[in-house]
Amino acid sequence: MSSQAHPGNPSEWVASLLETHRHDREGYRPLVDFQNWRVAILNFSPELLPERLTRMQRHNETDEVFVLLAGRCILFVGEGEETVSRIHAEDLRPGLVYNVKQAVWHAHTLSRDAKVLVVENRDTTYENSPFTPLSPLLHLQLIECVDSLWNSSDLSPAKTTEKPTI
Repeated sequence: MSSQAHPGNPSEWVASLLETHRHDREGYRPLVDFQNWRVAILNFSPELLPERLTRMQRHNETDEVFVLLAGRCILFVGEGEETVSRIHAEDLRPGLVYNVKQAVWHAHTLSRDAKVLVVENRDTTYENSPFTPLSPLLHLQLIECVDSLWNSSDLSPAKTTEKPTI
């Protein structure tokens, strides 16, 4: 750190050196795109409620990183090539980096106070990130898994450390 004060308006020189971004509304929002990468924030959204998680997505050209910043998030990863045959649930821990490998089916549900940092390729789009529907049985098992990990009445977490496999 420099011991000399920078002359002029501090907000002007800081803006030329440092950007800050924030996203506090519901859902996903990219905040920084640079060269080949993107940083986004994912917040709670009603579309991510367990009863609405009827499909999973994969990214065919990139891994995707998730870091829980606040609240709770269950990350579901699916086995299978064209469809999901089995789901694994991971109750994310704050500050850990979770890397979903390229072409792995995944979905997530968030508590109402959740905030998740997402890092992915900048060119990640719906064209290279297909969805596949969950079978009714897998969807029901996903909901039951959330119920076993969290108190689903308010999507607040219950006390447990188990990692369910569906």
